[in-house]
Amino acid sequence: MAKWLMVLPPVIFVGLATVLYVGMMRKNPNDLPTAFQDRAAPVVPATGLAGVQLLTDADLRTGEVTVVNFWATWCPPCRAEHPVLMEMAADGVRVAGINIRDDDAKALAYLAEEGNPFFGVATDPQSRNAVEWGVAAPPETFILRGDGTVAMRFIGPLIGSDYENRFKPALAAALAAQTPG
Repeated sequence: MAKWLMVLPPVIFVGLATVLYVGMMRKNPNDLPTAFQDRAAPVVPATGLAGVQLLTDADLRTGEVTVVNFWATWCPPCRAEHPVLMEMAADGVRVAGINIRDDDAKALAYLAEEGNPFFGVATDPQSRNAVEWGVAAPPETFILRGDGTVAMRFIGPLIGSDYENRFKPALAAALAAQTPG
């Protein structure tokens, strides 16, 4: 019995070391895949901001690539990426917003002050829909193909080298694959 107890710690160590090694050797160790990769995006919340076009589930399946951004006014990285979203919208990219765990009045004031890059906005004050999408905290951004399937999930603000090296090429590929309507 004592011999088995002496073998147990090295076996546990080797098992743990193997799991950690495999995790470190992944192609993109910082990439957290989504369960919805290449599958239909979950539904969007049915609530929105007064006076702002409501984002609907049908908006995600129009035949055009859509970028869905989960954001909040209290989120500093969301504020940092806002100019990028404005630039995307100005370049003709369909950018949709889902405002989570936020106050509607603050969200409206923010969009009025900083500009509204979103063609439609839904609100998710309790983060119920965010959980369905697998969103842990804003900002998180999804690239959806024209049929509403998820092409990519990007965690974090749309700034910096990760944005340049992963998100922009993925968006360009999705737009290039889009069938002319």
